[in-house]
Amino acid sequence: MYFDYARTQTYARGLLQCANMHPNFPIADHQGTQALDIFVLPEFASLQSVQETLSRSTTHWWIGAQNVCEYERGAYTGEVAASTLAQVGCRLVELGHAERRHLFNETDEIVARKAFQCVRYGLIPLVCVGERTCTSDTLLAVDECWHQVAPVLVNVPHDAPICLAYEPVWAIGKEEPATPEHIRAVTQALRSRCLAEFPERHDVSLRIIYGGSAKLGLYSKISDAVDGLFLGRYGHDPATFIDTVWEVYKADNI
Repeated sequence: MYFDYARTQTYARGLLQCANMHPNFPIADHQGTQALDIFVLPEFASLQSVQETLSRSTTHWWIGAQNVCEYERGAYTGEVAASTLAQVGCRLVELGHAERRHLFNETDEIVARKAFQCVRYGLIPLVCVGERTCTSDTLLAVDECWHQVAPVLVNVPHDAPICLAYEPVWAIGKEEPATPEHIRAVTQALRSRCLAEFPERHDVSLRIIYGGSAKLGLYSKISDAVDGLFLGRYGHDPATFIDTVWEVYKADNI
């Protein structure tokens, strides 16, 4: 809740301006198809207005939500259903952020039910996972993440696209992200375990991106292990956001 409605509108207009002015945007492959999936996750009240603003861009943007109800419909006052998010044009939904797990007591089982609702209505679950304690032991970190991931993989069809946002809890809000060595080790091991435990799931339907104080200059150091970045406060400046998108594209395509 760092951006209110007015600031969110200003931010969306800033993204539109920076993307349209960037000499290398829109970024496309040799066939002319946009080479990256770029998304923003505004708060509920701003979803449609942000979508309308960014639809004027030559770059294609995905709009996503920061949460969803674990139930399809019913007497759940104040909740927002996956069907509603799909109807307003959302493409994905963030689930299980460390703050929601801590402050709102969201369990792995609740996150899994939310993921099921997302998939049911054609939304991509963007599931946040990460170990709480800073450790150099990759196996311990992966094991803690696995307990967060496994219920989701059990609860959704094997061919449904899923995106895991690896965010070590101890790195959230810090000046620096986890080390590239740690990020690569954990994400590579986590991906391998997901595909080994669920061999029916194809690698193409599972993306892993890195959050946890992710910022400009990081992706080129971890591009061999992750599929993208999940920016928090280091993406609050539209110009920096666009520059980071360009960094991701260059690392994977140039």
